[in-house]
Amino acid sequence: MNLYLSLLSLDDAEQLFAFEKDNKEFFESFVPPRPDTYFRYEEFCETLEELLEEQDDRRSLFYLIKDEKGQIIGRMNLVDIDWVTKSGNIGYRVGQNFSGKGVAVKGLRLLILESKKMGLKELRAKTTSNNFPSQKVLDRCLFHKETEEMGDFIYYKFAL
Repeated sequence: MNLYLSLLSLDDAEQLFAFEKDNKEFFESFVPPRPDTYFRYEEFCETLEELLEEQDDRRSLFYLIKDEKGQIIGRMNLVDIDWVTKSGNIGYRVGQNFSGKGVAVKGLRLLILESKKMGLKELRAKTTSNNFPSQKVLDRCLFHKETEEMGDFIYYKFAL
């Protein structure tokens, strides 16, 4: 499957909203739920505009994982970017229909390449202790556990 990363834009609002709604239960089986307001289109768009402001300021970059048809099949986010220490935190989610097909690994590898191009030196990630698929993705992409479980989370680092 050919995949690519696309920076989030307002043009993606309807498709992204449908993606999030369609996968809500699946995502919530691994990560804490989003607020109910996230699933009302008008409020979703307000949140999207806030994310785009953050992206314009380069505090965070929000990528969509798309297939060759331009369909959103996942998300790959680089947030809390610190341009002084050249580090950032990553987060990702892949739609249920594409889970277990290597999409997260391919998407994360693409994000690592983008991060290198931007001059970042370190990426951090965290995953819930019960999210074994996400832990496997981070392991396959050579992230190293920073600490063992702390509460409900496991923390990882990757040196670029």
